[in-house]
Amino acid sequence: MKDYEALCDFRNLYKAHLRARKGKRGTAECIAFELELPQNLSRLQEELRSRAYRLSGYYTFEVFDPKRRTIHALHYRDRVVQHCLCDQVLEPILDKRLVYDNAACRKGKGTDFARSRLSGFLREQFRRHGMDGYCLKCDVRKFFDHIDHDVLKGMLGKLPLDPDTLALLHHVIDSYHAAEGKGIPLGNQTSQWFALLYLNPLDRLAKERLRIRHYTRYMDDLVLLHPEKAVLRECLEAMRKLLQEGLRLELNEKTQIFPLCSGVEYLGFRFSLTKTGKVIRKLKTGTKMRFKKKLKRMAEEYRTGILPWEEIKQVLCSYRAHFAKGHCWRMQGKALGSFVLTRGAPQAEDNSFAIAPLAAQPEALKRLERAQIEA
Repeated sequence: MKDYEALCDFRNLYKAHLRARKGKRGTAECIAFELELPQNLSRLQEELRSRAYRLSGYYTFEVFDPKRRTIHALHYRDRVVQHCLCDQVLEPILDKRLVYDNAACRKGKGTDFARSRLSGFLREQFRRHGMDGYCLKCDVRKFFDHIDHDVLKGMLGKLPLDPDTLALLHHVIDSYHAAEGKGIPLGNQTSQWFALLYLNPLDRLAKERLRIRHYTRYMDDLVLLHPEKAVLRECLEAMRKLLQEGLRLELNEKTQIFPLCSGVEYLGFRFSLTKTGKVIRKLKTGTKMRFKKKLKRMAEEYRTGILPWEEIKQVLCSYRAHFAKGHCWRMQGKALGSFVLTRGAPQAEDNSFAIAPLAAQPEALKRLERAQIEA
């Protein structure tokens, strides 16, 4: 089956709908789409077959954690097509062309994989060279907003795609502009695969030409380890040249070379080597501050009746799962040990509901739940 035929297949569109609705089943658009599911899928299928399909535009919203970003999201019917396009076309073709340590948005990989790879690299570096090593940490300036449409289309043109699929991908690319001829939206699933492909020449440069063994990339965050600082300087110059001349991108001011003994910040954690070669993962300072502010805000919203206990519990469980990926027990106990929930005006006796590490005080949690029910 050709790429475009697979994209138009009704069963593939239905599978894409099942994936697109995850986490969205309570939204108005998803509910409306499912009320007439066969008709809506048939309509999409007919539009794709007749080459009449067009994106119905974006809606925007902002997120502020960990920093302010503007998200351009597609409407539900377009999300279904995006999932089908990624599952049936982009992923099968692109995944086998990417280097192993390109970790973002790929099956069996992700943030946990990237962190584990960096931990393994640090341990291997210590076994071979001790603490006498350096790290080159690169970050591309406004990566998604500066992706050049012509360069991206040229890369897609080299892939074994049929003309109809390529035309649809061009339509998706041209549907958004951060500047003239530049930018892809953060909210698109196709944007993730476009981003993986766009920096693939940089991955190949580092792994194949520069022969950097200890290299990992998560989207536009790159980390290279080497025992010699001069080698990393050469890598930096070669990568900067490729970015500017070949990809029309620039590295930002956060790009630097520093000793491994200083620790490496990557994907929300700070990785440090001990004198015995153990890798310690601790939360970045900014993550700690955001967590403490979140606790304070939740306590206030619970006191005024805005936020129910069930939502607070979900947030705390999410944070605990994140903390479990590092060595964060002391920080977690200190922050949660002083976390107090009260209804109405704060009262001293309500301190019995302070939540230390959640697993350590199940009785306190039960008392808090009973108090909420009685209230």
